[in-house]
Amino acid sequence: MDRKKLLAQMMRLRDVDTIKDVKPLTAAMFPGTHCPLMGAAMAIRGIQDSMMVIIGTDECSYYTKHMTLHSEDYGGLCGRVVSVTLDSHDVTFGCVKKVEQAFAEIMQEYHPSAVFLVTTCVVEIIGDDFDAAAEGLGRRYGIPVMAVHTEHFKCENHMPGLERTMTACFSLMEKRPCNGSVNLLGQRMGNFESTELSRMLTDAGISIGLQLPCGCTVDEIKNAAAAKANIVVGDIALPLAQKMKQCFGIPYVFFDKFVSPDRIAACYRELFEALEIAPPAELQGLYEKAREEVIEAKPELEGVSFIYGNTPFRVFEFTRFMAEMGMNPLVVQTSAIRPEDREDIAAIVECSDPYVTKTANIAPMQFIYDELHPMLYLGHEYASRLRQKGIAMVHTDGAGSMLGFECTRLVTRALLMAAQEARDIRKGGDFL
Repeated sequence: MDRKKLLAQMMRLRDVDTIKDVKPLTAAMFPGTHCPLMGAAMAIRGIQDSMMVIIGTDECSYYTKHMTLHSEDYGGLCGRVVSVTLDSHDVTFGCVKKVEQAFAEIMQEYHPSAVFLVTTCVVEIIGDDFDAAAEGLGRRYGIPVMAVHTEHFKCENHMPGLERTMTACFSLMEKRPCNGSVNLLGQRMGNFESTELSRMLTDAGISIGLQLPCGCTVDEIKNAAAAKANIVVGDIALPLAQKMKQCFGIPYVFFDKFVSPDRIAACYRELFEALEIAPPAELQGLYEKAREEVIEAKPELEGVSFIYGNTPFRVFEFTRFMAEMGMNPLVVQTSAIRPEDREDIAAIVECSDPYVTKTANIAPMQFIYDELHPMLYLGHEYASRLRQKGIAMVHTDGAGSMLGFECTRLVTRALLMAAQEARDIRKGGDFL
């Protein structure tokens, strides 16, 4: 590959308006894209007494069953993931009747508390109305039945499947008296109980209600409207939180995995204001400690160049944090540009003008390394291959179970460690 041509086909961040403007480096993506069907399966995994019914081709059924087969969360081979596999007759004449017959068998054998009818590409193409079918089946059997549409031809990854499954859960919710709890919406990885945020809520005497999709029951979803506030961790939960605010008047606080101590402090303030209680006194000390570590790290990170690949954090908020520390972003890889990112993008381009491309292009990125010579790479790559090019990898996967100022401290220390490693590699001269 011609590395100069690769760079020439990439746009600068300041010239990008939407994700449609962002070009991948190659047509093939590594490790490849996941369709929304996978996202739906990931969300339903956390709803313990629900059932997933895949409606689609034998390939869709096979790959989903293969993914869920060995997981205790799904119940193994005879667990709560089943499929209605379509043939050419179903594609030609419609498949609603076939699904209704299968549903009767499912109810007789499994007795689920709720069922998600997950439609795949072929169903969306032939146009069967599964929203109406789900409503009819729910009335007939007296349980919640929700349609989740997971066509892949309208999107590039699995995230819409997660978002749509969570949003579909709104139909289960019922008006309840407020019990002062908070719901956690959108956390997909890690254990919330081990986070700083969880500890602060516990210290303040606040109980956690619904945790979706990281582990809950159908009854907990039904009772979710008893919460005083919703904590939204990730964009996939925003549509659900917005519906709950509109219908039940429950405020939500967008408290994602941020790294800037000022952004985290603002989230804490907004959350405790929504709860109408004073925050724990410890929070001020945590904020001051995080700020102190950032200030101390800044001279060591000034001028350190990097390529952003993928991390547990928000792409543009994290990149802004590093740019404002004096670091030099060369390339930012992303899979989305959202309205919430605009402020961070504006701040980044005030400091620098990085290239932007789509995530999951690590094969052609080898040629970009040879042209731009970054010191650091943030994300998943082959560490030994990076070292040969004088690049150190920043390890941040440990943030899976972190929310709060602990994220700032982990990131700051990881950046310092990797920057020193990059200097040592380059001092030794043992790289290409």
